[in-house]
Amino acid sequence: MGNKHMDIKAQVKFPLGVKLAIIIGTIVLVSLGCVTFLNSHFIGQDVKITAENNNLTINSRSAGTVDDRLSTVRSNVFQLLDLMNVVSGGRSSSLARQAEAFFFERNQDIAAVNILTGEDFKSSARSAKESSIINNRFFISNEIDVSSLENFIEASTQQINRSCMGETIALNASPFFNIPVMALFFPWKENGLDQTCVITFSIENMLDILGTDSVNTTFILNDSAELLCHPDTAKVLIGESYKNYPLVAAMLRNNESNSDSRQIPFSVIDENKKKTDYFGAYQKLSIGDITVLTTVPVDSILEGVRTTRKNNIYLTGIVFFLSVIIILVFTRQGISRHLRKLTEAAEEIKNGNFDTPVFDELSTKRRDEIGVLNQSTKDEREFLDVFAKFTNKGVAKSIARKELDFDPHLKDITIFFSDIRGFTAISDGFKNRFENDSPREIIGFLNDYMSRMVNCITLSHGNVDKFEGDAIMAVWGILREDSLVFEKLPDSSPEKAERYRKHKNHIKEDALNAIRGTIAMRYALMKYNKDAAAFTKAHENEAKAKYKPHIRIGCGLNSGRATCGIMGSEDKMEYTAIGDAVNFASRTESSNKPCGTDILITEDTYNLLKDDFIKNESNNYSIKNENLENEIIVEMIPVEFEVKGKGAQHFYGVVNMPGFDIQKFFQQGEPEFVPDEDCLKAVGPDGPKNMAQVRELLGIPVPDFEKVNLNEEENKIQIKK
Repeated sequence: MGNKHMDIKAQVKFPLGVKLAIIIGTIVLVSLGCVTFLNSHFIGQDVKITAENNNLTINSRSAGTVDDRLSTVRSNVFQLLDLMNVVSGGRSSSLARQAEAFFFERNQDIAAVNILTGEDFKSSARSAKESSIINNRFFISNEIDVSSLENFIEASTQQINRSCMGETIALNASPFFNIPVMALFFPWKENGLDQTCVITFSIENMLDILGTDSVNTTFILNDSAELLCHPDTAKVLIGESYKNYPLVAAMLRNNESNSDSRQIPFSVIDENKKKTDYFGAYQKLSIGDITVLTTVPVDSILEGVRTTRKNNIYLTGIVFFLSVIIILVFTRQGISRHLRKLTEAAEEIKNGNFDTPVFDELSTKRRDEIGVLNQSTKDEREFLDVFAKFTNKGVAKSIARKELDFDPHLKDITIFFSDIRGFTAISDGFKNRFENDSPREIIGFLNDYMSRMVNCITLSHGNVDKFEGDAIMAVWGILREDSLVFEKLPDSSPEKAERYRKHKNHIKEDALNAIRGTIAMRYALMKYNKDAAAFTKAHENEAKAKYKPHIRIGCGLNSGRATCGIMGSEDKMEYTAIGDAVNFASRTESSNKPCGTDILITEDTYNLLKDDFIKNESNNYSIKNENLENEIIVEMIPVEFEVKGKGAQHFYGVVNMPGFDIQKFFQQGEPEFVPDEDCLKAVGPDGPKNMAQVRELLGIPVPDFEKVNLNEEENKIQIKK
């Protein structure tokens, strides 16, 4: 262990610790320069004081302007009323009407003037109409119906009564007029009656004279904290109340304590729970207990301070920016990118993927810790890759992912066996032709053939268990996490029923995938034979002409329960499946020759799929539309076999899957795959429709079932006489 550490230290010429020390030291050195600019805090305090004084000044100026405006409106209206009362003929005289017209010509923003009594207001509604002085031009130009005024008057009974008793009241009439309109209620005595004068007028011009800028906001409230005027007219139109506004509450507390201060700090929390600090100034007017308020957000007034701060640290910022760029480039190119690739490689190893190009991107030329880690990762990958090839790639992936259950257990699986017909004669042909070179030629031929078959197994989610000479054993479902513990649950348990349903779907899927992969082998074998013929022809004129033989295979599939686990010795172990189901699959494969088939499935596999995917008598030769893509055509071998331990059994020859998309299947592993038109007659829509067509396609002779005798020697499978 000590020597290993010494080797690593010897390989590291520029340690990561040194690199990180340089980076962190540079960042700290640059950051310390910013500390010198903390004096901006004191500048900020001065700016706050100035902003408070400015806000107070704006409020005072705005309050004076509003007070003058309202006083002018009141004075002009009262002059008009006095004039109309003293002229001969009263308010209905021509002189009064001329005065009225002249008044509205000079005061176009006034909508109407109403003189109303507070005694039994509802009964005096008619007289109220008659006492109205209406600016018709105002209503017409703003497209407002006079009924809006009437509705407002009727809704203001309480205020009218209060005004008749001597109060001056201001109201927001905007919700009734749909434009910004204010109403003032002034006490008015005429002919010995206590009345009120209601003046309704537009406040649009008032918004322009409030002196509101981009920072300060000035608005007006009445004695009930109802909004009368605001730069945001939408708030006025809906008649928004400011009773709960923090500035209003602070203002009321300030008045109760008899404080002379008219500047109050307050905070507002919006719907997003964001807190904003303000300075708020206020001033009450002599008319109608109206209050003018002006606010300014603290963040806005400090914007100038921030600008100054930016200017003060401009040079330092440039240096810092350049330092950050250098660090980012260095860490990205020198550390981050390589660590990311290293992480990706480790993730691929964890997932059992040893053939990805990520490993080729790991540089081993670096003379630091990353270079050493890269080399170690590549060594680990190479070891695991070799390990996967000498065991089982699916098993190797499961081991890498820590998904494999090492404890022996039972599992419902589908087992596959295949064998080359006449392989002994093929082997002898290689020996006779190539003599001492025959081993290389035989192995090359087998590797080519088996690579194509194994590809079909892998793409159909199966796992190669082992190779025995020219024979292949594969299993579907052996690596699936599908425990059988649920079988111990009581039959009445809902969990048992649900888990059994899922389990049944799993084993059906495994059997379906196995058949799909096996049919794909039929296509792959036809393509192999076509390529072999072309290869042989291309080398026919050579002294020792290379060739690849035309081959036929037999495939057997069985579904059942097997014992799965790690088996072997301390020197060599493998993850495999054993049991009667496995043995029966092997015997099924050997039965292809006497049955005149290339793919046989057992009755167990047939029964598993017949209700959903196989057209037969039991489902009236029809399956559900959603299963058409996976429809399987089989033919029962017209011989009943007696199987040791299982009784009378039938084998079923697999004809085709009409909905099988061979191009989509092979494009899983080879995106650029294009099917061979000559070989498409092996599978899918153009494939065989019955076993007779299969035999004709593959050159399989029709068997004489009267003379069939399966494995007579071992007496495991016999024709039932």
